[in-house]
Amino acid sequence: MARQHLCPSVRCEEGAILVGVVLGDGRVAYAAEEARIDAEFVAIAREGRQPESRFRFAGRCVQGACRQWTGSRCGVIDRVLDEGLAAAASMPATLPQCSIRAQCRWFDQAGADACAACPVVITSPSDREPLAAGV
Repeated sequence: MARQHLCPSVRCEEGAILVGVVLGDGRVAYAAEEARIDAEFVAIAREGRQPESRFRFAGRCVQGACRQWTGSRCGVIDRVLDEGLAAAASMPATLPQCSIRAQCRWFDQAGADACAACPVVITSPSDREPLAAGV
């Protein structure tokens, strides 16, 4: 059976995994441990600004059911890397702690380069397309 990948940029929905919190500079600070969000979290998060502009969530990669799917891979991380955002993010000497890396679609596709770019990707709630901070 094929490994079930996780998309590191999904909407705020019950059962999603909280990947991290978006800081004031637009970068994501990763949660130390995996935490699934519940209906109460979703309700509270939706009271303020769009939850996706304040938090990053992960969930099951739906491949062809996602408009970001290119037919064989996720187009989001490819676009982010093509735009050079990984270099701008300046990768630390060691990979940041990440609760989903072992199942992450982006890491599986692009390895450490995906980890370098990941902190600057913020999911846009208006059109559900992930966008990089400052782009």
